Amino acid sequence: MIDPLNDMVLTHYLLTGAVLFGLGMIGFVARRNLIVMFLCTEMMFQGIVITLVAFSRYHMNFDGQVFVIFVLTIAAAEAAMALGLVVYLYRRKHSLDADVWSQMNG
Repeated sequence: MIDPLNDMVLTHYLLTGAVLFGLGMIGFVARRNLIVMFLCTEMMFQGIVITLVAFSRYHMNFDGQVFVIFVLTIAAAEAAMALGLVVYLYRRKHSLDADVWSQMNG
């Protein structure tokens, strides 16, 4: 039995996830500040998480929600590494502009 209300709710969640992902991608490409780029990647992760939870709930299969916990764990580890890298880069060049770091030496 197809429930049109359930389909409409799923559509709203999918649109919300797509908007979050799209705004994160636009912000990542358009901005040159490393912290803003880092925050935009986190916004893209959250768009994916909303989509996974919405599909999981719609199909009444909770594997997607378990997968979300793993995605959030990976995102937290990535956030810790990225923040440490940003602090290190700022201490080295006193700038958070990504163009300054495009010419890194080995």
